[in-house]
Amino acid sequence: MPTSDTKQVSSNSQGYVILYIFLSVLLLTGLIFLFKSSLFDKREVEARLLKGEIFLNENLVYTDNTPGAKKWLWEFGNGAKSASQNGTYHYDKPGSYIVRLTVDGELKEQFPLNVLDTVKVLIDSMLTISGPTSGLVNEEIRLEGEGQGREFEWSFGETGRVDVKGKTALYTYRTPGRFLVRLRTDKGRRPVFHTIIITDPNAEIVDDIVAPGDGERKTIDDIRARLQAIANGADFNSNYYYLIRKYMCGNEKVSVNVEMNGKRKQTDFYSYCMGLTFGGEIAVDEAQLTIKPNSSCASLINIKQHSAAAQPAPTDAQSNTQTPSLKK
Repeated sequence: MPTSDTKQVSSNSQGYVILYIFLSVLLLTGLIFLFKSSLFDKREVEARLLKGEIFLNENLVYTDNTPGAKKWLWEFGNGAKSASQNGTYHYDKPGSYIVRLTVDGELKEQFPLNVLDTVKVLIDSMLTISGPTSGLVNEEIRLEGEGQGREFEWSFGETGRVDVKGKTALYTYRTPGRFLVRLRTDKGRRPVFHTIIITDPNAEIVDDIVAPGDGERKTIDDIRARLQAIANGADFNSNYYYLIRKYMCGNEKVSVNVEMNGKRKQTDFYSYCMGLTFGGEIAVDEAQLTIKPNSSCASLINIKQHSAAAQPAPTDAQSNTQTPSLKK
């Protein structure tokens, strides 16, 4: 028969067991927390160099996207440093370098870089211009120059002087008319020219959409301006129903052939306009109508456009073709 002392020892033993179990649970919980923190919550540097090998006439492009980073130190292996998150750096001497990045004073990463002494030779090519052949007053026009040269100078024919420098030229005409755009480079080549017609759709809009000449061009630009307004985020209903009533006799299912960056597709007018509202940086270059026989209602619309974020595809301006016309 167990005595009182035996019962006391048994009770104490049970208490120790419970205490040991509690301490073991706490220890296990701590270990799990530490393991999870080290495994899942550890930050890593998310940085890169655009190229691991460059020429002396090229800039090194560097960038970092480390989550939550607030401080950066880039070291370029020659004593030069930068505290920018992203940027460029130009080396004066060829050689092999180690580019180091320290994020928030603790996270470190390094990248090997080779700077070549041989200067990359520019490919000799004919100077060309890509871009639209028509535009509107107060609308930004974008032209692209391609060819040999470090300096590109654009004269848009409105001011009589050099208006823009660089391969990509953005210009806004203030008056309507036919203008001869000139592009020349520092390589001494002959300049190249590009004809562009600028109209004001708010002046003397013609009622007859099949009228030839200037009236025809104003109609085309009127349609293009309304579509561009939709693409730019302007009020959808006012521009959409203006086009439906004026040119399509209320038919929202008129067929549309769309050419964009060399690709073609067919849809209806409503679906096309809805697509413009979330298409992202769309530039409408041309809008051509086909009219039903013995009618003033459009049966087909041909549209050329390009993504404003990318270089537009070459247009008929390369061969100085005539501007598109309305068809019956």
